[in-house]
Amino acid sequence: MKKKQWTGLFYVMPWIIGFVIFTIYPFLNSLYISFTDFTMVRAPAFIGLANYKELFADKDFLNSLSATFKYAMLTVPLSLVFALLIAVILNFKLKGINFFRTAYYIPSILGGNVAISVLWKFLFTGDGLVNQVVGLFGIDPLPWLSDPNLAMIVVSLLRVWQFGSSMIIFLAALQNIPIELYEAAEVDGAKKWTQFIKITLPLITPSLFFNLIMGMVGAFQEFNSAYLITGGGPLKATEFTSLMIYNYSFKFFRMGYASAMSWILFIVIMIFTAVIFLTQNKWVYYVDEGK
Repeated sequence: MKKKQWTGLFYVMPWIIGFVIFTIYPFLNSLYISFTDFTMVRAPAFIGLANYKELFADKDFLNSLSATFKYAMLTVPLSLVFALLIAVILNFKLKGINFFRTAYYIPSILGGNVAISVLWKFLFTGDGLVNQVVGLFGIDPLPWLSDPNLAMIVVSLLRVWQFGSSMIIFLAALQNIPIELYEAAEVDGAKKWTQFIKITLPLITPSLFFNLIMGMVGAFQEFNSAYLITGGGPLKATEFTSLMIYNYSFKFFRMGYASAMSWILFIVIMIFTAVIFLTQNKWVYYVDEGK
């Protein structure tokens, strides 16, 4: 190995060491623990597939997977639609547009904050601001946090509100589209909606693909909103799998069972990711700049 290569390896070695110790080792160790009865009090006792057999007979776990799936299917499409809509609006050259771009991005920074989640919870309480606004239209206060369907909407809205990161990526993609394409389309008589469908959407599909993957993975791993806003209730309607993993790990101290849950969740995420990757050739269009 040449001197320059050794120098480069030396500089990245801290990251490699940290990655192995804090990512690879816990990742593989959790797989081993999932086949054991481990309570952190005594040494792990190997029990084979017992945890996995119990999982698939556990109605609460299956309910958590269902709640997680509903949450992902609700938040990911809405986040992408809002992000793209706002990105299209912010792509116009208007006075003070940089202020609005910053303002729409801020929720992505603050959305995962504990204080924001707590504030969000108070907004939807019985006498919270949301019900006060609803009351102005003569509507009785809604049980946002005690109704299973409404509780799912509350935690989902917090996720959708955090569309800033996807918006920035969409905005960068929009600004990278050659203006000549729109000018040629206008000469041919294409209307704005036709230009959006035939030019804009196909050319931003790589960004759409990236945002879809990241949004889906993030949604399946959601924890903060369920833990801080609803606590998994009501009637376990918002007990996402990540929250259930936490409960079994640090409340019931069944680390083996929780590790098995985490691996099932990992497999589910991998399946969805694989499906999206395998279908990208049918809807993602990459521009070959060399041609």
